Amino acid sequence: MPLIYKRNAFFYKNKHQLTMKDFFKYMLATMCGILVMTIIGGLLLALTITGLMAGSDSKVKAKENSVFVLKLNGMVSERSEDAGPLSLLLGAAEADDMGLDDILKAIRQARDEENIKGIYLEGGATVFDSPATAQQVRDALADFRKSGKWVYAYGDQMMQASYYVCSVADSVFLNATGMIDFKGLGGKSMYMTGLYEKLGVKYQAARVGKYKSYVESVTRKDMSAEDREQREAYLNGIWSQWTEQIAQSRQTTAEALNQLANDSIMIFATTTDYQKAHLIDRAFYPEEMQQVVRRQLGIGKDDDLHLLTLKDMKNLKPAKKVKEKGDEIAVYYAYGEIIDELVSGFMSEHSIVGRTVSDDLRRLADDEKVKAVVMRVNSGGGSAIASEQIWHAIKQLKTKKPIVVSMGGMAASGGYMISCGANYIFAEPSTITGSIGIFGLVPNFSGLISDKLGITMDGVTTNRYSDFENDLIFGSENSDAMRNLQGYTDRGYVNFLDIVADGRQMTRDNVDSIAQGRVWLATDALGIGLVDKLGSLDDAIKKAAELANMQEYHTCAYPAKKSWSEGLFSDDDEQTGSYLDKLTQARLQSQLRMVLGDLYEPYLQLRLDQLRNRLQARLPFSVSVE
Repeated sequence: MPLIYKRNAFFYKNKHQLTMKDFFKYMLATMCGILVMTIIGGLLLALTITGLMAGSDSKVKAKENSVFVLKLNGMVSERSEDAGPLSLLLGAAEADDMGLDDILKAIRQARDEENIKGIYLEGGATVFDSPATAQQVRDALADFRKSGKWVYAYGDQMMQASYYVCSVADSVFLNATGMIDFKGLGGKSMYMTGLYEKLGVKYQAARVGKYKSYVESVTRKDMSAEDREQREAYLNGIWSQWTEQIAQSRQTTAEALNQLANDSIMIFATTTDYQKAHLIDRAFYPEEMQQVVRRQLGIGKDDDLHLLTLKDMKNLKPAKKVKEKGDEIAVYYAYGEIIDELVSGFMSEHSIVGRTVSDDLRRLADDEKVKAVVMRVNSGGGSAIASEQIWHAIKQLKTKKPIVVSMGGMAASGGYMISCGANYIFAEPSTITGSIGIFGLVPNFSGLISDKLGITMDGVTTNRYSDFENDLIFGSENSDAMRNLQGYTDRGYVNFLDIVADGRQMTRDNVDSIAQGRVWLATDALGIGLVDKLGSLDDAIKKAAELANMQEYHTCAYPAKKSWSEGLFSDDDEQTGSYLDKLTQARLQSQLRMVLGDLYEPYLQLRLDQLRNRLQARLPFSVSVE
């Protein structure tokens, strides 16, 4: 037995040793495998990104019988930003987001390129960031038709703004089972006061201007008479422009179009109804559309048909290389909310950062090669302090060279403040402007923390107002602090009036009579002296050249666009942050929206109101259309 035991002990000892060797061998093999796969994966990712970069930068040539296909499906904002291929792979960005600048440039290129014979519009569920944005696309298409080339439109479903743009086409076609949304403009705003009452949160407002209604969404439960008045005025003005333009293109009348919108819900109508109402020319299935285009080009079914997308047009190789002539006019894009500094994680969209824009304008003022500046403004305002800093930089620039403002979809409140110091102001007919007013908005959480959560606060101070911020936000008795905030707001309003009076050669009383926070449509703003002329960005550029006595000139856009690869890790762009920052912010907001559902918007506004500057010059409502 002892001998057998010893042999068994020896046997089990060696078996144990062999098992440990196998373990280390397999562990080492696994580690090597992981390392190799990481290297291979990294190389494949690098090769994929390199291929995507090479593909995105490759030049496209317009071949004979080419057609530019413009798909009106997605979001159209003032200026495109390179989202990059990684964002699409990770699902962190919308593939169909388009920039107005790229669309207008592509239409001009299609007009001037001999081999591009026409434009095919594919109508869809487009969201334009403003009515003026939709109008500028439509105007560019109308100009394209004047060159003698054709525009055809087709869609499975056309939302209202998309149809407005498509209506300018030579012919409008619809899917045999398609739909058109045609109903007029308007909608309801959400008033959060009741919700905040349930949460124990109360918003305290200090404002000047009876039309400055931004605060009403959190201080009232319904729309004020003044806000209703200004909204009806600008919506009726825009709808009147749209119906007149559609009627002219579709051989009908504005009265008939309004009758359509009043008599039935047009999205539920039949294609026969659309045809009888002159909204479309014919309805058929998609495959027939290609035959229509081929007949227009005079080519057979076996001949090549070259379709160019918006991305192709961005990389289009011009038939003739145009050499830049004359002096430079800088076109500076200022769009988005006006802020003092970026708020990481809550503002993934483009913003106008006060310090950054002011520094840029000072550099343009000192740049000897730049002889004039056109500032493209598309903003509903924001921080009153940041707005004034930009206005001051424009005043300084004007002493050295002319500056002309081109208003986009909106240049209201702080957006108007930064505009009014220019030598000359152009606005699109449906630009929303004015809103000269100031407000301060402070959420008070005393009901939440004391009544709902049972939290109490106590402390000591050396002076009467040592802790006034906490009193405003958490104190149940803060009337003295609010009185001081109202005084600060009153002074901000007077300062705003003086800024406008100085820029527009008016008296303070004259400005006050058209201010009070009221929003004006550009066609009305023209008559009261807030803008000088109705016109496009091109008109503003021509005016800048005239003021600078320039015979030959070329334009250069500022700030220069960064490719996604250039901004991958760089965070030196204070307007947007690095590419990875934007990805992180977009994913964070997406996750918050998923978790909070309907509570996401009020939560976001509550958080932003805490982070924003206390004094705001901001448009009171959203003006995007679809």
